[in-house]
Amino acid sequence: MRLRGDVSDDEEGDAVMDPALLSSSSPNGAAVAAAVAAPRLVVGYALTKKKVKSFLQPKLLLLARKKGIIFISIDETRPLSEQGPFDIILHKVTSKEWQQVLEDYHEVHPQVTILDPPNAIEHLNNRQSMLEEVADLNLSSFYEEVCTPRQVVIMKDPSSIPTAVAMAGLTLPLVAKPLVVDGTSKSHELSLAYDEASLSMLDPPLVLQEFVNHGGILFKVYIIGEAIQVVRRFSVPDVNTYDLLNNVGIYRLPRVSCAAASADHADLDPRIAELPPRPLLEKLSRELRGRLGLRLFNIDMIRELGANDRYYIIDINYFPGYGKMPGYEHIFTDFLQSLGQHKYKRSLSGG
Repeated sequence: MRLRGDVSDDEEGDAVMDPALLSSSSPNGAAVAAAVAAPRLVVGYALTKKKVKSFLQPKLLLLARKKGIIFISIDETRPLSEQGPFDIILHKVTSKEWQQVLEDYHEVHPQVTILDPPNAIEHLNNRQSMLEEVADLNLSSFYEEVCTPRQVVIMKDPSSIPTAVAMAGLTLPLVAKPLVVDGTSKSHELSLAYDEASLSMLDPPLVLQEFVNHGGILFKVYIIGEAIQVVRRFSVPDVNTYDLLNNVGIYRLPRVSCAAASADHADLDPRIAELPPRPLLEKLSRELRGRLGLRLFNIDMIRELGANDRYYIIDINYFPGYGKMPGYEHIFTDFLQSLGQHKYKRSLSGG
């Protein structure tokens, strides 16, 4: 199997610079010459064609070249040890075969940074396990409460769903989500079940979460190493008593959290639009980075309507669509540079 990239090796070569800048008569010549002479950071990437297009945008590649960062496509049809050498491997491939390739490679090349460990990523490929760490979070130093919606996991037999929901004490309506997150569009198809009779129409394996009214606004919290950036997205409208009395069946929900649903510049009630407190996000990010063992992920959060101090985490995604995040190219290249500098310092110290 070959990972198809949209960026050729030729396009990922040395940075293209104005020759005048390298001239000794140019005031910037010495600085640029020093930058060219400095060790480059080689980032091998194993990404799907769709992810290459959304992530390796021209603005990212251009800035990376200026900073001495080179992106090289990894060919899965060839042994990984015959490619590179790499300083960092960036990947989002879910196959067991690829996970084994990476693990074997890292045993032989421990100096190469893998973003991120396959076994840690696997934790987020299941909606039951992805939120388990949130349930155990200790954020007692803050007044705000961070939790997850009550949920139940259904593995098979749709006819058993009404009984399982009743035993779990869940309240309708319920958001139905596929249990497995495998990067396909199907894994992000969500539905809203309004009545008990319709529950048996659902298709397991799935997770059923209680719907929480949240003013129709979702917060996408992007994590890149220690950097945090939050954007607002329009979400599913709140459900009121009239909706519950007049709706039956299963309703397919749109992809409400995509970039086209941005609410950052919308005229919103300040009580709904207000971003989660920065200290809370920093603490949450730090805790989850440690617990998950990941450095590239995003958190989907909502604030319960009428309860400004209660937040719910409803999803965690590995290596999300950073290309939709304003200024992502600066944050991501800074992050890669920090990894390179850390590696360089370790090599000097003999660690």
